[in-house]
This record gives sequence, C-alpha cells and structure tokens, in this order.
Amino acid sequence: MPLVRIPEPFDHEQFVFELKHDGFRALAFIRGHHCELISRRGHVYKYSQLAEELAHAARANDAILDGEIVCLDRDGRSQFYSLLFRRGWPYFMAFDALRIDGQDLRDRPLLERKRRLKALVPRVETRFMYLDHVEGRGVELFRAVCRADLEGVVAKWKHGPYHTDGVTTSWLKIKNPTYSQAMGRSEAFEGRVSGRAKRPAPPVWRLGTTAQLRAAVPQTNLGASRERE
Repeated sequence: MPLVRIPEPFDHEQFVFELKHDGFRALAFIRGHHCELISRRGHVYKYSQLAEELAHAARANDAILDGEIVCLDRDGRSQFYSLLFRRGWPYFMAFDALRIDGQDLRDRPLLERKRRLKALVPRVETRFMYLDHVEGRGVELFRAVCRADLEGVVAKWKHGPYHTDGVTTSWLKIKNPTYSQAMGRSEAFEGRVSGRAKRPAPPVWRLGTTAQLRAAVPQTNLGASRERE
C-alpha cells in the first residue's frame, strides 16, 4: 500500500504511528521453506540468505508480508548506503500481513493484521523483525525521530484495510526535513531514473467517508503534496 506525504506530524486516537525505516520496501512471499522478496515494481530482490532465513523463521506455512529491507547500526538505526552498497547485514522489518496460512487478511483492520503478524515472528533473534507502533502520539514520536536523525514517521489509520489497487491508501508519511542520509540522494539517483518510463499516478488519500477524513487528520495536512514513497 502506498504512502502519501504530508508536511506536519499530528496526534489522533484513530491512528498508530511507526518509525519509517530507510531501506527497500518489499513484499515477502513465503511458501513452505521458500521465500521471494519482491519490490513494488515487481523486481525480485537478490537477498538469498535473508529470504531463506525468513522462510525458515516465520511461524507459518505460507504468508505474504509487507515490510522494509534494511541495514541497521548498533543502535538499530537504518543505514541506507550500507544496504545499497551491500556493506552490511540486511534485515526484514515487517509491518503488515496480507495473508497467513491461506487466510486473506486484507479486509481486516490494521491492528488485527499487526497482531497476527507479530505472532509469526520468532522469539529468538533472527533477521525477521516486527516493527512496533505507538498509538495516538505522532508529534512526540516525530520529535524523537528528528533528534535521533532518523528518516521519519508513518501514520496509519488503525481500522484501515490493506488496499492493493496501487493508489488508494490510509497511510501517511511525515519526513524529517534535516535527515542527514537524504542529503544529496536525489542527485545520486538522477542518472538511474532518467531513462525509466513515466511513474504511475500518485496515491489517493481515502479513509472512507468525508466525515471520517475530516475527523482524523488536521485540515492543514490534507492539501499536502501527494508524493509517492
């Protein structure tokens, strides 16, 4: 599910807030003792050891999980260039579950999906990790993220389903404007993206009814840039 960027953090009891890790977004398709890590554009990531560990560590026979491939420093902070240049040990930071043991979870509320996901993660230390959240307190988390020089925060409607049409979403991202690892990144990737096809349409911010939307997010945020993740 895509993320819509908004400029400011907010507090709301209908939302949970997660740390935005800086890595490669991926879906993990686990079938028995086999796993593939697939990008949003359908590319198969070549992290064979990580995929094998996920397949053996997950406490399910089959699952489809959403998460981020990341490298972490000693303090658990994402190190994007260590991942990009394969200088570190990758982890899969899981934050959602679309399917577990044959059961389609996409229509279930986010918190139920996260509860089911957490039960899949082994109790022993592995590279398959669960991304926890805080409820309601987005501003406090965002301030802590900025102090720690992390990428940002993701806000998610806790009752929201998982949309798979590629445009509809109830997930918002608020980026740290002074994040040091983002400095110069657009120039570094400019040559890599210049010859690619036109990007798909931006995601649509859709919670449900207009009343729900207005009650959930401060109106100053709703006119924000609908930038893709």
